[in-house]
Amino acid sequence: MNAIIIKELCENIRENISKVIIGKDDVIDFVITTFLAGGNVLLDDIPGVGKTVMSKSLAKSVNCIFKRIQFTPDLLPTDLTGVNYFNQKDCEFIFKEGPIFSNIVLADEINRATPRTQSSLLECMEEDQVTVDGETRILDKPFFVIATQNPIENHGTFPLPEAQLDRFLMKIKIGYPSYSEGRNILDSMEKGHNFDKIIAVCDREDIVKAQKYIYNIKVSSAVKDYINDIVELTRKNSKIALGVSPRGSLYLMKASQAFAALNGREYVLPDDVKKLVLPVFSHRIILKETMSLETVKSAEIVLSTILSQIQVPIENI
Repeated sequence: MNAIIIKELCENIRENISKVIIGKDDVIDFVITTFLAGGNVLLDDIPGVGKTVMSKSLAKSVNCIFKRIQFTPDLLPTDLTGVNYFNQKDCEFIFKEGPIFSNIVLADEINRATPRTQSSLLECMEEDQVTVDGETRILDKPFFVIATQNPIENHGTFPLPEAQLDRFLMKIKIGYPSYSEGRNILDSMEKGHNFDKIIAVCDREDIVKAQKYIYNIKVSSAVKDYINDIVELTRKNSKIALGVSPRGSLYLMKASQAFAALNGREYVLPDDVKKLVLPVFSHRIILKETMSLETVKSAEIVLSTILSQIQVPIENI
């Protein structure tokens, strides 16, 4: 496995997903980057823009076990993780696995479940394991959570706490297609959904190998300093009440390594870091006051201002 092979793999996956998600190459790259980095992604957007289809297309492309969980207020933690039940025939307790025992899990409308159920995902997302009745079970690799939420409809929802938001490597918006992209969607779907045309381009073992190789991508001292400068300014900015934590800086470096491999490079460029700052950091800072009606957009404005204040390394990386 090397960066060239990973690039070819990612191009095949991107081509597959592009059959059903038209005109959103950057979003697709961000999702694949998060997958390669071993993180989890939060798709924060209105219904109908392709969040579920993108998740299913990714799972089908990499031949992984896929489960969709519809989060509702009456969903219990054991509905996710599984439960021990007593088998009267054998006179013993047997563990019945929940849908979390999959490779790619779609947590649909995650903010509609209670905080107790939301928190049951924390161990799974951070440690790739599940503990039920004191017994720990390791989840199969790869393990990838794609959570969705609707930022417009807040009735009957439970906002994700900061501790859980911080477990998502990226928070992404898909957005509406342009006029021409919308026309292309109509043309491509006229005779049926393109999802049925997707075939696997790799298997789970290929993804696991790619995820392990990401650690070999070189990050120079100049790029590390650049990451640290960005993080430091988020802690000193007058408009930010809470800046980026060390976990956030580590996530940005890991995402940059994955993004470099996705582009066939064995080293990280400052431009990789700059491109990933908004999706990796926008949900990790807390503003002192909301600058507009949309908090995420306000955070992106502040982060963009911080990026403009830092000199980008130009030495030979």
